[in-house]
Amino acid sequence: MRRLLITIAALAAVACTTTARSAGETGMAESTRPDWRIVIHGGAGVLLRQNMSADKEAAYRAGLEASLAAGADVLSAGGSAVDAVQAAVIVMEDDELFNAGKGAVMTAAYEHELDASIMDGRDRNAGAVAGVKRVKNPILAARAVMDQSEHVMFAGEGADAFAESVGLDMVENSYFTTERRLKALERVLETQSRADADRHGTVGAVAIDKDGNIAAATTTGGMTAKAPGRIGDSPLIGAATYAQNGVCAVSATGHGEYFIRVGVAKTICTRVELAGDSIDAAAQNALGQVADLGGDGGVIVMGADGQYAYVFNSQGMYRGMADSTGALETAIFEVAE
Repeated sequence: MRRLLITIAALAAVACTTTARSAGETGMAESTRPDWRIVIHGGAGVLLRQNMSADKEAAYRAGLEASLAAGADVLSAGGSAVDAVQAAVIVMEDDELFNAGKGAVMTAAYEHELDASIMDGRDRNAGAVAGVKRVKNPILAARAVMDQSEHVMFAGEGADAFAESVGLDMVENSYFTTERRLKALERVLETQSRADADRHGTVGAVAIDKDGNIAAATTTGGMTAKAPGRIGDSPLIGAATYAQNGVCAVSATGHGEYFIRVGVAKTICTRVELAGDSIDAAAQNALGQVADLGGDGGVIVMGADGQYAYVFNSQGMYRGMADSTGALETAIFEVAE
């Protein structure tokens, strides 16, 4: 067994399990669930302590804490899980450290194409956008698709046009560009190879509210130097995002082509619902299938009882949790031996 060490408001030990292919961390299982809880991720990949400066680590932890605070504010005021996951990921879309919104990676055509999805566990209503270039916060466009249209998904120019038609903030594509992402694009184009960090970078959240409703949201800039028009798993309901009351909520991050083929988020929830798996075991199974195909990444999962898990088969994942007990935790690297 392993122990995760991060708590700020209180020392809350998090039990951990591992297999040869993935590391999992399962949250506290009390006899009664907390009044509310939110769990987030900021992407998975090769995240090694020796490769990250103290200042950069502090900046990432501050970004994770800000995201958790936004979601916690909604939940502590009696708000819904779906509003909370939206609030949490907006913070990361606006933080250029993460690959979502401002600071997103660039396509091989020197543009940004952003994807997002959101799902409400109460009725399994969902919304998604793919390949948007002008909407400032793609998760708001996904939410608008869910709430203000008869559809589940819009793509490309039609998605941007829909977002504009419902009054969302629109920006020039250059708004999303940062020097860091431009240099990464030029390096990949020159070397014709991607590092692990160039493939991963999704952000997401799962939550349970005071009424026991759960929700999930995922948003990303995609893969550095991706072909224009490429769509990964992030906007696909059942691949990166899924939520069903009484079962679980999932948000995934990783090499999207593999997560699509496994249908990771729905696979996890189906195993919980029909096979009786724990959320950790279901996530281990799904990521094991991803690994068998040659992919890697991670998931965050919220159970119907408020139990939660982070499971990943990469060398680290930006992640965190906050709940009504005052617990607050963030983590980046693999679990220490």
